[in-house]
Amino acid sequence: MPDAFPIEGYLRSVAERVEPRLARLVEARAGKGPARLLEAMRYALLGGGKRLRPALVLASCEAHGGDASAGSLAERFAVSLETIHTYSLVHDDLPGMDDDDLRRGRPTVHRAFDEATAILVGDGLQTLAFAHLLESDDPRAAGLARLLAENAARMVEGQARDMDGEHARLSEPEVLELMRAKTGALLATAVAGGAAAAGARAEAVYPLGLSLGLAFQIADDLLDLTADTATLGKRAGKDAGAGKSTLPAIVGVAEARRRAEALLAEALEGLAPLGPRAEALRALARFVLARKK
Repeated sequence: MPDAFPIEGYLRSVAERVEPRLARLVEARAGKGPARLLEAMRYALLGGGKRLRPALVLASCEAHGGDASAGSLAERFAVSLETIHTYSLVHDDLPGMDDDDLRRGRPTVHRAFDEATAILVGDGLQTLAFAHLLESDDPRAAGLARLLAENAARMVEGQARDMDGEHARLSEPEVLELMRAKTGALLATAVAGGAAAAGARAEAVYPLGLSLGLAFQIADDLLDLTADTATLGKRAGKDAGAGKSTLPAIVGVAEARRRAEALLAEALEGLAPLGPRAEALRALARFVLARKK
């Protein structure tokens, strides 16, 4: 049965909440930092995108009975997590990494500005993310900062594995570990952090989020093979061009899709006990596989 939840509207509503707060992170630095750097940081933060990670934070908080309203700890965490995610995209696009010219249908930061500025943008966004989270007087903010720091480090390790794997034949276990770190870690953090902001134990929820993270990466790899650049808003076919080992390349498109669907089913099963209040989180889980870009 098709998901009747208005997922696109939900994502838009999250973006409308989060984006002004992202803009304020940069605006607060006006007059304190170089204008060109701040312009580039704003360009990176407000470059569009579905804002899936903030949506997962807020939906997970709601699913676990917490407060995800404006000004809540969950919202603060969502903004910080999206800032970390944005820094990772800016750095991943650099010539020394994935060397991409297009992100979300626009020139990447190093193309719109320059490479040195893009490096500094990523550096600056990391610091803004943690400063924003730790400005909260909620005692749970420190634990959320640790969760975010640990998984941001895992993301960096995943990128290193990804770079090491170019033009190498990685085994299936090696590819899965790369996926858990590079993409899975921050998506799992979104789900676990939202739950923690509601008073749940992050470590109890993290595995569910990791299932979604793996499903997301498999879907991303499949889109890279099957979609075009105009639809994706970034260069299609780049993984094959870079000689990267992906799950579809190892097990085939049909089997990779089957595994993504199994991971989604696993996540939905874990959400079942939460009942109706997890409706938005279930819809986001389905969106992970159904998205076209």
